Amino acid sequence: MPQDNKPSDPSPTRADYPHIAAIQTRWADNDIYGHVNNVTYYAYFDTVVNCYLIDEGGLDIQDGTVVGFAVETTCRFFKPVAYPEKLSAGLRVARLGNSSVQYEIAIFKEGEDEAAAAGHFVHVFVDRTTDKPTPIPAKIRAALEKLLVGGAG
Repeated sequence: MPQDNKPSDPSPTRADYPHIAAIQTRWADNDIYGHVNNVTYYAYFDTVVNCYLIDEGGLDIQDGTVVGFAVETTCRFFKPVAYPEKLSAGLRVARLGNSSVQYEIAIFKEGEDEAAAAGHFVHVFVDRTTDKPTPIPAKIRAALEKLLVGGAG
């Protein structure tokens, strides 16, 4: 019996995300099939997360003593996007631990409320010198708490 390859869960909507950031597709994002290549979505995820951490949490990517290591990522695709479309990324926090955070991210086409893709990204914060897990700095934690959904923690 043939199986339907579509995800069984509906795609998330913009209203599900407390933080929305603009993302412009680039010429190099498209693959030979004429749509944004699947690996590029992970760059979009990384960009929205780190821009938020820098802008809202004060993450110092050059000289800070704490850095975030990506330890897990996933992405589900609902519909293709292509250059030169303008996109936006929704960001929320699903889980916030002592040294780790699980973000949930969705990519939206301009003017659309249902996600074209959605996934999650887990950071473990580590001491830059030792690479050992360390508590999330207070300013970053406060910024992440603003995005925490469902009372998870």
